[in-house]
Amino acid sequence: MDLKILALLQADATMPIAEIGKAVGLSTTPCWRRIQKLDEAGVIRARVAILDPAKVNVGVTVFVSIKTDQHSVEWLERFHGAVADLPEIAEFYRMSGEIDYLMRVVVPDIAAYDAFYKKLISRIDVSKISSAFAMEQIKYTTALPLSFALAGKERGRG
Repeated sequence: MDLKILALLQADATMPIAEIGKAVGLSTTPCWRRIQKLDEAGVIRARVAILDPAKVNVGVTVFVSIKTDQHSVEWLERFHGAVADLPEIAEFYRMSGEIDYLMRVVVPDIAAYDAFYKKLISRIDVSKISSAFAMEQIKYTTALPLSFALAGKERGRG
């Protein structure tokens, strides 16, 4: 039941609770209680509006790979602090493998990316930065696959 509710909320978080309840076979109050429990448990982290990047002038996506020779906790904290207030960074990951960090950066154009790049390298020393400009977005979703949540519950992990 919760997974059905979550699937509906992932598709449209503005859907009225009565409509969600009807879709999953619950009346409004029990449906609202289930959503509240999912909120309280941290399963639902936020309810947001997803914007069209081109319409807010950030239609260029750049994947930035960063390699560093620094692997101390102090450097890691400095790096996190250096990039925390850069709004162009939409996603930021510490990676395993050949690269240490991967960022998804959104900007209006190459000139704006160049300004971002200069700002980034002025804040922190890195060994190597590689930028790859997305040519076409083939798939984009914020919806998480929920079949794994069910599998985790069946194995006693959920």
